[in-house]
Amino acid sequence: MALPRSLYGAATVASIARRIGVTVEAVSDDTAAIQEGAKKSGVLWLTLDRPRLAWHTFHDGAIYLVGGGEEQELPGLESMGRVHVTLRSKDNGAMLAGFDADVTVVDQAAAPEAVAALAKDRLNAADSEHLTERWAAGSTVFRLALPG
Repeated sequence: MALPRSLYGAATVASIARRIGVTVEAVSDDTAAIQEGAKKSGVLWLTLDRPRLAWHTFHDGAIYLVGGGEEQELPGLESMGRVHVTLRSKDNGAMLAGFDADVTVVDQAAAPEAVAALAKDRLNAADSEHLTERWAAGSTVFRLALPG
């Protein structure tokens, strides 16, 4: 049995591991756990002006979100270089990982595959037929780079 380092501080994990006789997973395992969590769950928490629940899609090794316009409010994300992300289990809501991600604004015209992946995962869109055009006119697409 191994304890993921992303859930606890490194010193705490090491001391717990010694006491209960388990190994500590490597940092690369944290990245794999983050990727798996981002793929399985369609929502995450961002630390912005307050913790904010946001829907997202995982595409090409990164997390993509859309905000503004008629979409979810992500105040301040556009001006942030990094944001704290919390992933929770889709099954039981338990925390899977917390990490800091680099934030970039996506040029929607230059990243049609990412925008298409977001549109495919967008549930209950008011006008799904013209969704990407609406985003291009009044929303911002963000890319969150995973650690590692």
